[in-house]
Amino acid sequence: MMKDFDDSSSPIRLNIGGKKFYTTITTLTQRDPDSMLAAMFSGRHTLCQENGYVFVDRDGKHFRHILNWLRDGVVPTLKDSKFAELLREAEYYQLLGLIDGIHTVQNKKKDDEEPNSELTRTDILKCIQSGKVRFRGVNLSGLDLSKLDLSFVDFSYACLRNVFFSRANLHCAKFKDADAEGAIFHNATLRECEFTGANLRGALLAGTNLQSANLQDACLIDCSFCQADLRSAHLQNADLTNANLEGAILEGANLKGAKLSNTNLKDANLQRAYLRQVNLRDTHLEGAKLDGANLLGAIR
Repeated sequence: MMKDFDDSSSPIRLNIGGKKFYTTITTLTQRDPDSMLAAMFSGRHTLCQENGYVFVDRDGKHFRHILNWLRDGVVPTLKDSKFAELLREAEYYQLLGLIDGIHTVQNKKKDDEEPNSELTRTDILKCIQSGKVRFRGVNLSGLDLSKLDLSFVDFSYACLRNVFFSRANLHCAKFKDADAEGAIFHNATLRECEFTGANLRGALLAGTNLQSANLQDACLIDCSFCQADLRSAHLQNADLTNANLEGAILEGANLKGAKLSNTNLKDANLQRAYLRQVNLRDTHLEGAKLDGANLLGAIR
């Protein structure tokens, strides 16, 4: 076992799921110092060392792309299916810069396929300043609305494909039946938002605050909710197939009728959650907290 490192510029050997890599502590920690990867090699944690290699139990297939991004900040050119795999690894290591970069590249690919937005970010700001904050049915696809105060805004029925909402304040915003496929919400405030019937397939909601949000009947296939706060959220009949909720807080959440096929709920907090008669047979629940959860009739 090893705990700290004497020289951050000295080479370090890594074994990522059986694949061997050579790099330095500086490379692993400098570009994204707030990431989990940087924290792992900060000297504050005990790491597993095996035959001179630091062992990390993850798929090493795309770790070379992660290392190259850490070295030069360039996102690799990959097929969409490979980007999805790389994105999952970036989410695990909490490399937010790489996550943003991947989505930027993917959105550029989709520019020719997606209809142009009817408004610009400047138009949105003018609407907010004038108090006109209803965008029901409006096409805003691909816009960068990150870090804006969009609380109580009505986006119902709008086209929000690939919109950047990162770190935005969307408290009590309405997304009823909106098409927000591929939208990026990471670290956004979404408390008490309404997403009933919305299409959020492939959306990134890692680190979001979704306390008491209403996601009933929403399409959440392939979504990422890593470390998201979903306390008391309404997820009745939501489709969470292949969704990643690792480490998410779902305390008191209602998942009645939710589809959880191949859903990742590892280390999630499901205390007092309503899971009655939910099919959990293909759900990954390793390390999940289920104290006080209603599991009556659940299929396991």
